Amino acid sequence: MSTELWRTDDLVRILTVKRIRTRVSREELLRVRRGVYADQRCGDEDELRALMLCLPEEAMLTRQSAADRYGFGVLRGDLVHVQLPASVPKPRLPGLAVHHSILPVRPVVVGGLPCVPAARCAVDLARTVRRLDALPVLDSAIRSGAVTQDELLAEVSAHRALRGVRQARELVPLADGRAECRQESQLRLILIDGRLPPPEPQLWVHDRDRIPRYRLDLGYRERRIGIEYDGVSHLDRDQLRYDRERVNWLDANGWRMRYFTDRDLYRRPAHIVATMRAALS
Repeated sequence: MSTELWRTDDLVRILTVKRIRTRVSREELLRVRRGVYADQRCGDEDELRALMLCLPEEAMLTRQSAADRYGFGVLRGDLVHVQLPASVPKPRLPGLAVHHSILPVRPVVVGGLPCVPAARCAVDLARTVRRLDALPVLDSAIRSGAVTQDELLAEVSAHRALRGVRQARELVPLADGRAECRQESQLRLILIDGRLPPPEPQLWVHDRDRIPRYRLDLGYRERRIGIEYDGVSHLDRDQLRYDRERVNWLDANGWRMRYFTDRDLYRRPAHIVATMRAALS
């Protein structure tokens, strides 16, 4: 059964103030936020709905909060991000980040809540977050099916003169929905920014019978060079056995593999570029 929410203004139309207080004291009504009550304990989704009831009617979810609902929420944060027209004052509420927009937009209802369109959401993130996080957002947006690259290109053209639009304009053409995780996208961007050829995401390696045998995070097919990001999943014992078997097969079939970790990705990007430049040369 879904949780029902009421504003105080709605309750006083059907109940007296005394009756409202009585129901609250008996926990028949629960205060979710100031001015919003529920008929039962609230989960995260109900808390979000309650917050939206406290905002101006023009408010819609944007950035990380909208991306989560569209299925490309690769960035994490504790704040709820909403967008309002520039003419509407910013409300001050705990846990809320309000972004004014000068560009008109028609909301899209996703899971019962108004959101900026998927392309607007992705481009807004791509122009405002750090570059290393922007490409993973765009890759994931395409992979989720919420938006196409053509839609992103059309959207970014509408953001002329806005802060960070140059970054978004550079990265949208590089977006690739084949990337399966944030770190793969970041590795690819480091190599591109290092002036190396863009590697192919999720590259399948076939055996002599042209049967797909193994899939690599990134790779250069013609040079037979593969690139892998070693994350936590590779520490599992069964995964380690599989990895060793795969490495031996790839080596026996002429593939040269290069492996990188979070230390390389976030502390030594120049090492990644130097290693791959040497491998390619």
